[in-house]
Amino acid sequence: MIRADNNGLPGLDRVPVWLNDPANWSGPDGVLVHLRQHVVYTAVAVLIALAIALPLGLFIGHTGRGVFLVAGLTNGLRAIPTLGLLTFLVVWASPKIHLAGAIPGLVPRGALPYVVPVEIALVVLAIPPILTNAYAGVQNVDPAARDAASGMGMTGAQVLRRVEFPIALPLIMAGLRSSTLQVIATATVAAYVPFLGGLGQFIIDGAQVINDPHAGYPAMVSAGLIVAALAVVADLLLLLLQRLVVSPGVSGRFSRKQTRPDVRTAAVAEVELAKV
Repeated sequence: MIRADNNGLPGLDRVPVWLNDPANWSGPDGVLVHLRQHVVYTAVAVLIALAIALPLGLFIGHTGRGVFLVAGLTNGLRAIPTLGLLTFLVVWASPKIHLAGAIPGLVPRGALPYVVPVEIALVVLAIPPILTNAYAGVQNVDPAARDAASGMGMTGAQVLRRVEFPIALPLIMAGLRSSTLQVIATATVAAYVPFLGGLGQFIIDGAQVINDPHAGYPAMVSAGLIVAALAVVADLLLLLLQRLVVSPGVSGRFSRKQTRPDVRTAAVAEVELAKV
């Protein structure tokens, strides 16, 4: 059984103590090491998903071809349970991956065969928001803008690069932010795999000794709070990046009358795709 404190909650009063203990932050099993692992796993998965989903979404949105692929792919990938997929890949794929190297300070020797399944599972999770928003952003560009660009002699690739992509960028960034937050929250499953760690390690280890006043429930709650804080920081950084890369004419932030992109567009597009 879990022993509760005076408020009826199991050890919550020890969470500030755990977070303020320097010994929990330093060393090979400290928060900083696992935080670095968590950030790297997230960044790699999101970048791979971006490289796959963004060109595909832009192409389908520009040409109108493969809409069924967007609907089927996004709905199918979202239906896959991440932990179940990870378990399957570790059992099936890891023994077939013969990588003996190591990444100093991140992945110990012999752990690389387990990194690949984790990244595949996270990439599968990260693709749908980016793909859907890229498609929806391009699809909802004003046809008059396309016609004007074509009338100026632009090729299809130039229209996509110079007109459609800049206009769709707010929705694309929204998809990237959503994807990043989902991966940050889910990357804790990496701790289920040998050697990999991440912030989920405190949760997995704490569940085994949940009544421990130091390494049990306080460590689990603290790790959850750090994951939440990491998600907030990542979202703020991506929001800042969005302000830097989106044209003021598109965002309307410097005009007297603010004209923000309709954030419902992606949601409407998802509903329409679900009907395909």
